[in-house]
Amino acid sequence: MSKPFICLCLTAPTVAEDLALIEKYRHYIDLVELRVDLLADDERLAIRDFPSKAGLPCILTIRRTVDGGQFSEGEAARSMLFARALAFASEDSSKNFAYVDFEEDFHISSLQDAALAYGTKIIRSFHDMKNPLPSVADKLRQMRVSRYEIPKIAFMPHSLSDVTKLYTEMQQFKGSDQIVCAMGTLGLPTRILAGKFQSYLSYTSPEDLELALSDIGHTDPKTLEEIYHFHELDEKTMVFGITGYPLKYTSSPALHNTNFKKEKMNAVYIPFKAEKASEAFEFASTLDIKGFSVTIPHKEDIIKHLQKTDKKVAEIGACNTVISEDGIWAGYNTDCTGFSKALCEFTGLKNLKKKKVAIIGAGGAAKAIAYAIKELGGKACVFNRTLTKAKMLAERFGFKYASLGMESIEILREYSEIIVQTTSKGMGMTGESNEETDPLWFYDFSGEELLYDIIYKPEITPIMARAAKSGCKTQNGFTMLEYQGEEQFRLFKTAK
Repeated sequence: MSKPFICLCLTAPTVAEDLALIEKYRHYIDLVELRVDLLADDERLAIRDFPSKAGLPCILTIRRTVDGGQFSEGEAARSMLFARALAFASEDSSKNFAYVDFEEDFHISSLQDAALAYGTKIIRSFHDMKNPLPSVADKLRQMRVSRYEIPKIAFMPHSLSDVTKLYTEMQQFKGSDQIVCAMGTLGLPTRILAGKFQSYLSYTSPEDLELALSDIGHTDPKTLEEIYHFHELDEKTMVFGITGYPLKYTSSPALHNTNFKKEKMNAVYIPFKAEKASEAFEFASTLDIKGFSVTIPHKEDIIKHLQKTDKKVAEIGACNTVISEDGIWAGYNTDCTGFSKALCEFTGLKNLKKKKVAIIGAGGAAKAIAYAIKELGGKACVFNRTLTKAKMLAERFGFKYASLGMESIEILREYSEIIVQTTSKGMGMTGESNEETDPLWFYDFSGEELLYDIIYKPEITPIMARAAKSGCKTQNGFTMLEYQGEEQFRLFKTAK
């Protein structure tokens, strides 16, 4: 099978806007899909000339509402629209659509015969917008009625295990030139690793959220090429990644893929969302992933799936890095090292002796941070909504603990020289601070506190904005991400 293509789905309401999108992304894409169902009614009259204006191979698609599109005028009207667009030019094939997308139950012999006669390939598509399929391979065999048609299957996975199953099926499938993809955020690996999933192309959307098909898992072509180096991936590319959920705000792919590029490593780092740690290991083992980062909420649960751990994982009780070492999974913690370096840089201190630190939260990241604070000689109090979790973490390192609420104001003030915010509250949030976006919404900053928030998207979280307004020095978690990432990268290079 040849290397897969990047296809840009054109979703603007006018032809002029779609042509402008082609120019914006021409450097990254191989072909485009004109979504006629998303064009304004009067714009549909101009689609016949679209391929010659686009200057790239074009797919003609008029998607019905039942298949996730917006065409609702009925099959007779849709057939006429297909016929108008496919008024073929025999003297110059570049004026024709290179592909036309017909659903598996749409069979108009005159349209099919004309497409084949003028060299327009038929993509025979099937969509399940809600569920996975029992057998993608069986469905592909059923749909491939001739060697002139390219079967396409898109389905909605319910878990990462559905994506793992698709990969296994496609590795055993003997066909060629088929399109397969799992939709939604769970299906992102099928788009980045289209070649490994034996898919003819990968669909993308514009960055503009109003024009993007993000609800079905599309990314944009610039990201696919500049972050994941899509066109450079081949059968020898080593795969690394990050697991957890939701993963929406992770910057780790950009960080690690840049390092792979600098080191001239044939490797790619991808997100694979998993709601269960066991599903992440199943996926990683099946795809021969060499190593992966672990983020919320799996940093603790991941440990029971490992055959080997380093001293830090054992002492901290959390793991953020998993490496394949001679056929076994080994776990490491680089969060503590990254945080130590980032905090000392932020505070200008070499250690935390005689300093009192408030640790907000008691999850996997908080465990690594508590370990680092202990190693730096600091005293700390762990604040958490669930007091039993705060107690367990605090007692591990000889710290104090308290509930996270108004009732703990006095002890919070006592330990407020340095405040380290480790919860997910504020992630992806902008605007005014409130109880939903700020874990210390009840606390009035004096302006003397140093606040380190391990969240890095947005760059300034609601709690950071509020603290800075009071005169506090603040820092987000991007420095911690960079420094722990450096340690991870060194480990990735040892993976086997």
